[in-house]
Amino acid sequence: MRKQKIVIIGAGIIGASMAYQLAKRNQDVTVIERHPAAAREVTEKSFAWIHTTHRVAPEYWHLYDAACEEYHAIQQELSELQIHWHGALTWGNPTLREQLRFQKLNREQLEALEPNLEEYPDEAMFASEEGAVDPIGLTELLLSKAREYGAKVQFGTNVTQLQQEDSCLVGVHTSKGFLESDVVVLAAGTGVPELCDPLGYPVPVTPSPSILIRMKTANRLIRTLISNAQFEARQLTDHTLLAAEDYIDESEENGPEAVGKRAFETLRRSLKGGKQLKLESIKVGMRPMPEDGYPIVGFHDHIKGLYLTVMHSAITLAPLIARLAASEIIDREARSELDPCRLSRFKDHLRDDPAVSRA
Repeated sequence: MRKQKIVIIGAGIIGASMAYQLAKRNQDVTVIERHPAAAREVTEKSFAWIHTTHRVAPEYWHLYDAACEEYHAIQQELSELQIHWHGALTWGNPTLREQLRFQKLNREQLEALEPNLEEYPDEAMFASEEGAVDPIGLTELLLSKAREYGAKVQFGTNVTQLQQEDSCLVGVHTSKGFLESDVVVLAAGTGVPELCDPLGYPVPVTPSPSILIRMKTANRLIRTLISNAQFEARQLTDHTLLAAEDYIDESEENGPEAVGKRAFETLRRSLKGGKQLKLESIKVGMRPMPEDGYPIVGFHDHIKGLYLTVMHSAITLAPLIARLAASEIIDREARSELDPCRLSRFKDHLRDDPAVSRA
């Protein structure tokens, strides 16, 4: 099989997963990342929940159903990979998928599972198969393994232009020179539209901000991952607690700092021993959100040599999507599992004539 020159733009969890899967199969892989090695923009600000039971359209259920199994498979390959398979606990208004897949717990079982809550509901739902990861640790491990298979990784490198000739990508212009390519994999998150727009085919992806709050703890206060109407939190380590919150706006009352501090105070009140929590940081991550909320994955219909990998739920889906996408790129056979993820579902964003300017 011919060894292809594959340039991956983006070294977050998606780009790293793609690099690992492609390099493992003997492709000539180069990863381009605009940030320094220590920064991963969205990935470092991820809550990193392997969340397979939230509300999604039925045509995507098979991807989420297979996500945990894929993580177990990659954990068998990479013995260094640490995944916290402590399960996820929720109560309030469970979704249909949660009702189908979660175990119902009574108050006594809840107290045994999470002894540090100040208050308990009468019942809750528990998904024992769900887990969480250290997103930066996982990303760096995948890039390290990709390098062992021969991949090259260039940090601090800006992509200035995708070079197109006769509706075919032939390479990438960067701040460090030109890279020839057979395939360009776009794993640049919110940067995808900026790179695709000049080609005449905009990709419907917008930034979706979220807030990550990091706290120091003297000891472990939460055993599982807890998600309810009051808070969403988990232990990253024995001495670090993470909480996630929705972004509201930039006002003084509802800006990230205010939202983060309210979440911090909620956890101090909600946990036994919560008074010893110390606020470490409040950060906003810009998640790439396709227009309909679901992944965009696959070869572009009109630009030969361009492969898109952009999604929310990147932590959950990255290992599975990357393996399937690598198969499509190398074997040149479409994977039916990815059929619902094609860009072609956004008919209004595809034009036959790329020379037509945007309205």
